[in-house]
Amino acid sequence: MNVSLNRRQFLLHTSAGLALAGASVSALPARAQTYDVEDLMTPGVLPDKTQGSADAPVKVVEYASMTCGHCANFHVRTYPHLKSEYIDTGKVFYVFREYPLDPVASAASMLARCVPEEKYFDVIDLMFAEQRTWAFTQNPYDSLLKFARQIGFTQESFEACLTNQELLDGLEASRDRASTQYGVTGTPTIFFNGVKTSGALTVEQLDEAIAEHL
Repeated sequence: MNVSLNRRQFLLHTSAGLALAGASVSALPARAQTYDVEDLMTPGVLPDKTQGSADAPVKVVEYASMTCGHCANFHVRTYPHLKSEYIDTGKVFYVFREYPLDPVASAASMLARCVPEEKYFDVIDLMFAEQRTWAFTQNPYDSLLKFARQIGFTQESFEACLTNQELLDGLEASRDRASTQYGVTGTPTIFFNGVKTSGALTVEQLDEAIAEHL
């Protein structure tokens, strides 16, 4: 059965899927177990989206959903500090992995992967910054299409991206792998050299987590 995110399926399943947004993780972080760093850093079905030097002493892996409010909070308030103070200075190698909580999040992640490689993180940043304008509306399909047009999509390229079955399957495989192998149950979930932290970290909490590995 074809499960591509075509328009009819997208509209039919969005309302039910958005109920899963409750799986986003509280802003208060909770420490959990440690996982093997080499295994964690091995890409899954989809190629990883990364920033920084692979030789950096701290490997940070974030699992996020594009419709997760706590994820948006982290990316708007804390991620710029992570980028400037740690990624750009060679201290952190950062991996961003999708963990879509609902059909709208899946669609947004697919669109981000359909833009040119060098624009991926710019689009992710913009999606989180403007999350309320496209993620939580009466007609998420049209809202996401309007947003997509602002970043260069046409109706045709938008439809082509959202009906890419291989890409959708890859996102689902990434989410399933995160759940079964690394105990990810909500977003954001962030690993620091294999140590799992759940929740939208503040700048101070981020500094503390990274300091333990420097």
